[in-house]
Order: sequence, then C-alpha cells, then structure tokens
Amino acid sequence: MKILGLSAFYHDSAAALVIDGLPVAAVQEERLSRRKNDAEFPMQAIEWCLDHAGLEPEELDAVIFYERPALKFDRVLMTLLRSFPHSWRAFPKAMNNMLGEKLWVRGVIAAQLGVDTRRIHFTDHHLSHAAAAFLAAPTERAAILTADGVGEWATLTVGRGSKGTDGGTQIDLLREVRFPHSLGLFYSAFTAYLGFKVNEGEYKVMGLAAYGAPRFAEEVRRILRRTSDGAFALDLGYFDYHRAVDSAYSRAFIEMFGPPRDRFEPIDLGTPQGQHYADVAASAQLALEEVMVDIAISLRKETGLADLCLGGGVALNGVANARILTEAGFEQLFVPSAPGDAGCALGAALYADRILFGRPHRDCPDHPFWGPAVEPDNLTQIATEDDLPVARIDEAELIDNVVEAIANGAIVGWMEGAAEFGPRALGHRSILADPGDEAMRDRLNRDIKFREAFRPFAPVVPTEHADTYFALPQGGSRLGRFMSGVFPVRSEWRNRLRAVTHVDGTARVQVLEARMAPRLHALLAAYGRRTGIPILLNTSFNLAGDPIVTSAAEGYSTFRRTGMDLLVADNVLVRRQRAQQQPLVEKVA
Repeated sequence: MKILGLSAFYHDSAAALVIDGLPVAAVQEERLSRRKNDAEFPMQAIEWCLDHAGLEPEELDAVIFYERPALKFDRVLMTLLRSFPHSWRAFPKAMNNMLGEKLWVRGVIAAQLGVDTRRIHFTDHHLSHAAAAFLAAPTERAAILTADGVGEWATLTVGRGSKGTDGGTQIDLLREVRFPHSLGLFYSAFTAYLGFKVNEGEYKVMGLAAYGAPRFAEEVRRILRRTSDGAFALDLGYFDYHRAVDSAYSRAFIEMFGPPRDRFEPIDLGTPQGQHYADVAASAQLALEEVMVDIAISLRKETGLADLCLGGGVALNGVANARILTEAGFEQLFVPSAPGDAGCALGAALYADRILFGRPHRDCPDHPFWGPAVEPDNLTQIATEDDLPVARIDEAELIDNVVEAIANGAIVGWMEGAAEFGPRALGHRSILADPGDEAMRDRLNRDIKFREAFRPFAPVVPTEHADTYFALPQGGSRLGRFMSGVFPVRSEWRNRLRAVTHVDGTARVQVLEARMAPRLHALLAAYGRRTGIPILLNTSFNLAGDPIVTSAAEGYSTFRRTGMDLLVADNVLVRRQRAQQQPLVEKVA
C-alpha cells in the first residue's frame, strides 16, 4: 500500500511516503525551495518523494493530510468572535488567510496531484504528532505526550499506544489541553519578547537561558498557572496571540517584564539589560520544564508504562527533555528526528497505514536519513570549473585527510548520502570542527554561521564513549540519538571540550551508533586515535536564516561564502585555496 503524508499551510510543510508500512522518503519543502520554514503546499517535496520511489500520483492508494482544516477554521472563527471587538483588526486577515487554500485542502490536493478525492484523508494534528513519535520508535507499548503551539483545538495531549503485528495497533489520546492555553505559544511569546523570530528562535531562548538566573520565576508562574487536574492554564491577560495576528504578548506582559528587546540590537550579556533578558529567558525555561516534568510524572503513574514517546514542537527543547528523562520515572524517552509539524507528514502516513487501514505494524528503520542523496559528481564538476583542488579518494584516505585537517584547526563541510528529516544535522549535512578550542566556537559563530555569540554548538560522540565524557542518565544515549537531550559535560573534560560546552557546563550531545552513520562513526574513531578524544563539534550545514543544505551545489555555495576549509560529498574532497584568495581580497580592497 502506497500512502503519501502531507503537512502544510502553517510552518515547515513536508511530504513523506510510506510503502507497505515502511517509510521510503520524507523531506521538508524548505530543503528544496530554499525558503526557511516554508509553509506552502509541498509540491517539490511531493514530486521528490514520488520520483524517488518511481511512482506517479495515480498509483497512490491514499493521501493523508496531518490535520483537519474545518476544525481549525472553527477554532479561529470562535476565538475571534469571543474576543470581539478587540479582535476586529485581526478578523479580516484571519478570514482571508483561512478562506484561501487552508480550508479547501481536499480540493487543493486533488487538483495538484490529480488523485480521486475519495483517496484523500485527514487526521487530527496531535494524533499525527503522536503517531510520528510512537509508530516510528523502537518500543511496543508507551505513554505518549504531545505539546506544541496549537493544532485544531488541542495544544497538549496525553495518551498511550500499543503495536500489534495482527493489525491491532492503537493510539489512545486520553486528555488534552485546548487553545488558547498552550505551552508552545507561552514559550513563543517569550521568544517574540526577546526579539527572536517565532517558530525559529525558540532555540535561542533555550540557549540564552543558560546565561541567566530565573529571578522572574514567580512572575512567570503567575501567568502559567497549575490547575487542580494536573494540567495548566495561562493568564490570558498577559498574552495577545488569541486576539491579534501580529502580537504575542500584551501590555500587561511588558509591564511585568519591562520593554521588549529590539530584534536589531545585539544582546550584550555584559550589560544589565542583556542580563535582564537572559534572566527572563531562564525564568520562562524553568516554568516550561516544571510543567512538562509534572505532566510526565503523572502520566507515568497513570499508565505504569516504562517508555514515553514525546512529540510536537515543545519536544525540541532538549533541556526540558533531559529533565523529563531524569525526573519523571520513565526508562526510555523517544523523540523523533522531526518532532515538529514537518514530522506530522510521516506521522499521518504511518497512522493511515497502521490504524486507518488496520495494517500490521512493521518496525521502522531507526535513522533520520529519508531525504535526497548528495551527488558527489556535481561537486566535482562545480569545483573543477572554479579551479579548486578536487580529489576523489577511498574512504580510509578521505578520513585520514579530514582528521588531520580538523586536528590542525580546519572547519569541514560534511555531506554524505541522504539528507536528514528534521531540523537537526545528524551527520549527513553537518559542519564539523575541533571541539576543544573556545576560539573555534567564536570563529564558527562569527565567520561561518553568522549568528549570536551566546549560542552553543553540539558535540557528536560514539555511543561506546559517551559516558566517559558526558553524565548521561539511564536512557540518555537513546535521547541523544537524534540530539534531543541536553546533558552535563563531565567536569574533568570541560576544559578540553570548550567549544561544545555551554556556559552552564552542559551540551546538546548527539550519541552516535556506528550502524546509523558508519562513515561519521569511523571519522570519530580516527579522530580519537589522532587526538585522544573521539568527539567532534557538529553543527548544521547552513548559514543563519538559510535551510540546511541539501544538494552538493548548495553545500558548495555555502562553502564558498564562508571560511570553511574543506568540503566533503561522499568520497569527493574539495580544499579551499587560501593562498590564491588573499591577493583577490587585497585587490578588491
């Protein structure tokens, strides 16, 4: 059975193809359109998935959309009417937005793909998150927790799932928290207040929080209140997202926390104002963690299950994830490589296969590499045309070259095989560098990534060495598989891992199993033999504001626009010629 899953029209649209119960392709539209967080109908992603599998649209047995547009329209309409007349400015824009493509998804899919409308299905937004987290995870029975900004009405759900090879797979979402009470929108309000882009800058809030003290925790707890049933409620007087389209927080919010940060002003942590913003970030982060941990503890007691599957955009908060793992009582915490809305495309397709059509469960391959493969011949051609040194060498020689270069301070663009599905580079579209030199972190932020100096970089370590360098709790290696947890760097190694140790002594570590990415694992082992530490700095292969690179040409373009030293695409290696570049720079100057 051939099932195409789709997510679109909010942020991070994507397509995923499941054939006979197994994923065969999945990619975010942004990786192909090159527009960050692209929310448009994912036509390029669909075409790539179908081409990859050699299918025509009419060969699809089903197409499933990740949420129910009519219910979403109901929520938007009811929210605006309830807050009228305050919402009168937002009303025309919201109606125009919803009454465009968003409400007529079945017709859009039928028109774009030419498939019979009877083969087009829908599922609930949070059910798609739950399916992505549970059905792709290597567990038979698990508690399920999803949390994000908002789907149709739900913003957080709790439940349980079980898998059956006889077609008895079940996902039961037991309870939900409804809009406008939302942990995702709570965190996004602070993201906006701190001058970062919503749905993109939440990482920055988490990184900034480590520099601050939660001295506003009591104020934050007053606006994120706990309820008697173990859930939470927001004091809506401090927020505006439920009645405006261009504002997340209210005047009362500003009166409580002070003037918001101008997004064009850099954060100077050496000033009282910069420290104030870090303290606000720390307070919001702490409050989020407290609620998520308490809900997870209750879910553990209620279900008695050993495993927890966590989905939704809030699952990208690695600090909160680590606290859930260590404090909620679960033995394993599974977070998919794409827990946000893009991952819902895969979740919806798996849901359709297992539950809508009642087909037997099949274990999914436990890796994130479902996107387009890099084509090294393209890199050879482009670099040769630019007269750059190009070498096509065997794996052992390539690894020796890269290890020696990184050990001598080089920064390497590393592309291998199929691209990752999800927002994190997990070794197939990565920038790699030495993890020991603090100056390397500053160089990467300043010359390569062009991003804020306070943002940390992640390490990647072989699973067999992870406990030596990082204080991982039980289940920590699993949570680190897709870089989903933040854990302490052991104190005796922090000085030798300065480039990847955050200011609070932690790191968002990727724990790499050899069979998931054999070549990168071999590179780590060789780097360990060369330097004594089998760890590399691993950050996404992109510039600030750009999607992660997909093709060899995009990798080459990023390589030429930055200060990277080497570029690798499978077995092709390109070196930068600094001696030839310097006269060009001087001539231009």
